[in-house]
Amino acid sequence: MPVTTTRPSAAGSTSAGPTSAGSAVHDLLASARRSHAEAVLAAQPTDRYVAAHLAALRAGAAVLAARGRPATRRSRVQSVWALLPRVAPELGEWAEFFATTARRRAAAESGLAVIALRDADDLVRDAEAFIARVCEVLGLSYQEAARFAS
Repeated sequence: MPVTTTRPSAAGSTSAGPTSAGSAVHDLLASARRSHAEAVLAAQPTDRYVAAHLAALRAGAAVLAARGRPATRRSRVQSVWALLPRVAPELGEWAEFFATTARRRAAAESGLAVIALRDADDLVRDAEAFIARVCEVLGLSYQEAARFAS
């Protein structure tokens, strides 16, 4: 199914153009769906929270794979959450939200934060909503993305 990608032009800026969704996009969406399923099934709130965040991260990466990385003056490592609003402004609020949850996820993984069951459940729902929104932005149906995960 066609999606819009952003490609660097000769001048170093980006330009949008149609292309078919590559296997990287499908693989990332499949991985996002699998991580979400792991989050749903995880018994411990920390495990649920971490898996839900990873599901969202992979869905965000799928958008970057589809639209391309924005042109920058320097090549430095940036998080998905920092890049996403530049290639998909319509996902800017989601990126801000998940950037905040990334810090909490890191603290939880290192044992510095305790995740309440309600917080984990909320993030599982938020990750599912984000994956659905990513599918919409990419011109894919949520059910189509589910097929990739099978």
